[in-house]
Amino acid sequence: MPQSIEFVRNNSDLSTDKGFQFEFECDRCGSGFRTPFKASVTGRVSDVLDAASSLLGGVLGKAADLGERVHSAAWEQAHDRAFAEAVGELKPSFAQCPHCASWVCRKACWNEKRGLCKECAPDMGVEMSAAQAARSREEIWAHAKMSAEDKQLSESNWRETIVASCPKCGATQQVNAKFCPACGADLRAAGKCPQCGTQLQPDAKFCSECGYKAG
Repeated sequence: MPQSIEFVRNNSDLSTDKGFQFEFECDRCGSGFRTPFKASVTGRVSDVLDAASSLLGGVLGKAADLGERVHSAAWEQAHDRAFAEAVGELKPSFAQCPHCASWVCRKACWNEKRGLCKECAPDMGVEMSAAQAARSREEIWAHAKMSAEDKQLSESNWRETIVASCPKCGATQQVNAKFCPACGADLRAAGKCPQCGTQLQPDAKFCSECGYKAG
């Protein structure tokens, strides 16, 4: 019974009539290996017959046809041998993950300690470093978007009422000011609700938190 040829899915066949060459690629990072080009003996024979046929017209036409048929069968056998050799040569550089079945390179994408690919079992140090960098990037962007006035707000006073327009003259307030720059009105004149202690809006008649009648 003919011996079967083990194969893997992460390969590309670059073979031609002239010879054999294969590429094996990591399913995760895309890097891989290419075997050296191995010339085909039957390919060279076919070249000789083709050249002789073209030089002598149709005299060797039948011989060339016969050679092509021989070449086809012999080439397939040689191709199988070359592929089996390539798999045997490069398979040790890859590992198949038992969880996701991906073929990955041992150099960069295989977690030897876990026996899984790094997609299924990432390196914790790498993941922590990436998460830390992402958090730092978010904080940088958030900080850059904050205005100088916003940065003055602390955790303790973030609930303090910030007036958007002066209740006296209606001027729009560009910053979180204590007094209106247009008319000088005290923007924080309103006190706190005597019932729940919530800061009251200027000219508020009722407390927004408990409904107490302020005015």
